[in-house]
Amino acid sequence: MSRRIAFASLALCSVLAFAAGCEQQTRTIYETDPTAEAENARLKQQLADAEKEKAGMSKELVAREGDISAARMDAEEWDAVIGTNLSGPFWMTRAIARPMMKARYGRIINMSSAAGRMGNAGQANYAAAKAGLIGLTKTTARELASRGITCNAIAPGLIETDLTADLPAAATEAIKTLTPMGHVGTVDDVAAAAVYLASDEARYVTGQVIGVDGGMVMGT
Repeated sequence: MSRRIAFASLALCSVLAFAAGCEQQTRTIYETDPTAEAENARLKQQLADAEKEKAGMSKELVAREGDISAARMDAEEWDAVIGTNLSGPFWMTRAIARPMMKARYGRIINMSSAAGRMGNAGQANYAAAKAGLIGLTKTTARELASRGITCNAIAPGLIETDLTADLPAAATEAIKTLTPMGHVGTVDDVAAAAVYLASDEARYVTGQVIGVDGGMVMGT
C-alpha cells in the first residue's frame, strides 16, 4: 500500500527538516504513488516552497510580532500570520485530501501551538491561527476518517530552534516558569510525536491534539 503522509502545517521550520530526515524511522514521510506522480511532484514542490517562504517570514515575524496587542494590530500583521499558519494548512489539506482518499490511506499532521490552546498576550494573530488550526484538524479528521485517513495536531511549547534562539533570555526564562518540567523542549521531542502519529500504531488515533510542551497546557 502506498503511504501518504502530509505535514500540512509546521510552526517550526526546523521540525520539518528533522522530520524529513526520519524516513527510516517512519518508513516514509511521503512515498510516491505511481498512479499520481505528477500530482505528488507538484505537492512536494509546494512543501519545499512553503518551507523556504516560512523560514524567511518567521525570522521577520519574531522581530515584529512579539508585543502587539490586539487593539494595536493592523490588518497586514493579522493577515500575514493567519495566511501562513491557518490558510496555508487549509490549502495544503485540500490539495492532499483527494489523492489520499483515492488511496484510502493517509496521515495528516498539523503543527499547532500551546498558544493556540491557552492564548498568548501580544500574539492574537498567532494564537487565533493556531486555535483555528485545531478546529481544522478536528473537522478534517471527521470528514476523512471513513477513508482510512487520520488527522491530528501537535501543539509544542517552547522548542529549541534557530528561531527561538533569538528570543531574549528574560522571555525564555518566563516561559520556563510556566512549564512544569522547567526546561525548553527539543525538535527531537516534537519529531517523536510526529513519527508516532505517522505510524501504523496510530491508526486508531484521529482528531487529537498532542501537547509537547513540558506540561504547560494540561487538558483540552
